[in-house]
Amino acid sequence: MSQRDLMTQPIEQIVRRKLSDEVFDRLERLITSGELQPGDEMPSERVLMERFGVGRPAIREAMQSLASKGLVSISHGERARVLKLTAQSILRQVDLTAKIMLAQSNDTLEHLKNARIFFERGMAREAAQRASKADIVDLKSIIQRQRNSLGDADRFINADMEFHTRIAQISGNPIFVAVSEAMLAWLKEYHTDMLIWTGKEKFTLVEHEEILTRLEEHDVDGSETAILKHLERSRALYGK
Repeated sequence: MSQRDLMTQPIEQIVRRKLSDEVFDRLERLITSGELQPGDEMPSERVLMERFGVGRPAIREAMQSLASKGLVSISHGERARVLKLTAQSILRQVDLTAKIMLAQSNDTLEHLKNARIFFERGMAREAAQRASKADIVDLKSIIQRQRNSLGDADRFINADMEFHTRIAQISGNPIFVAVSEAMLAWLKEYHTDMLIWTGKEKFTLVEHEEILTRLEEHDVDGSETAILKHLERSRALYGK
């Protein structure tokens, strides 16, 4: 390519990166490469300053970025530690962002309701095939705690969320559990309207009992139908 041709090419601006970004990349590689394992202490600030030839502010900013992404935990007066990444920890990183997005858009909230129904229908079918006696005992115990929580909105809703998450746990897939927990957490602030009208919480209990019966009978289609009926009724109660 001639010099003239080079001059006619689109401008490719070189962006100067912050030192902290460079430090972040190098520390991230230490973690992703396995040089630093979950539970390990991160090197001290002084060691990192000497290793990378940068000042303390760049190290501290990079460490804060690692913490915000769930890669390390930082406690006052202690060395930062490498965290074990799980499906839960990854989804928790977007928890606040997801709630803001839901608060700003009715369409997004409707999409989440639809996604939850689609997801839980699959979880019900999976649970109906795999549920053990111990799983059924746990679900019965959760329903009883929910029944004992009538009149206490927070406890009732927490037990409601626990019931649905426990169904996801029957799959044995931690990603399913994390997705269930995340969707329920994002919907929780819209869930309290369910208890405004007297008797609505009793519908929930009856429907949970029906779901449990179908799961105990290993009725795959019946379990899906029961949870679909339950979620279709309750979806209108997530108001803004």
